[in-house]
Amino acid sequence: MNYSELVTEIQSYVENDFATADINTFIEQAEQRIYNTVQLPAIRKNVTGSLTIGNNYLTVPTDWLATFSLAVVDVAGEYRYLLNKDVNFIRAAYPTTTVADRGLPEYYAIFDSNSFILGPTPDLAYTAELHYYYYPESIVTANTTWLGDNFDSALLYGALLEAYTYMKGETDVMQVYQGRYQEALALLKMLGDGKDRRDAYRSGQVRYPVK
Repeated sequence: MNYSELVTEIQSYVENDFATADINTFIEQAEQRIYNTVQLPAIRKNVTGSLTIGNNYLTVPTDWLATFSLAVVDVAGEYRYLLNKDVNFIRAAYPTTTVADRGLPEYYAIFDSNSFILGPTPDLAYTAELHYYYYPESIVTANTTWLGDNFDSALLYGALLEAYTYMKGETDVMQVYQGRYQEALALLKMLGDGKDRRDAYRSGQVRYPVK
């Protein structure tokens, strides 16, 4: 389902010709709710960068929301995954950035919305690899997205909930939309939080009880 198809369905269900700005808000709110409920591969991104000698800060990408993992590649080419700590731990454990206290970083902390702080301070210009969570481009501007192509039911009923709430619609209809949304979300969670996060060889096939 692309953007125009989604808009048509929303207007058809609620029988209301909303302004475009209102419909876009309903869709974006639904996307945000879904992306914060299910850990889909579509919301993960990977970037690499270089650490600076003597600088214990690492700038995060502008679209960064949360971290999945942060690794530093050592001189042997091996990935060393850093442990997440509090800023006060980094400050207490590595109080200075002098040459004597530098080394391969082992820990990181979220310093602010723009940067991580590392400990110890890098002694070389190591390569860093960050896997992080972000909001993919909305179907409102992209026209097609992974969610619209693969799980449009969750997106549609999520947007309908937002639209009907805006209309202060009838309670019984709202409950129907809520139920359909929860059903779609449950199926999406089976995919995103279940099948996409399991290894069939080590964990076995995903099995659900037969009712």
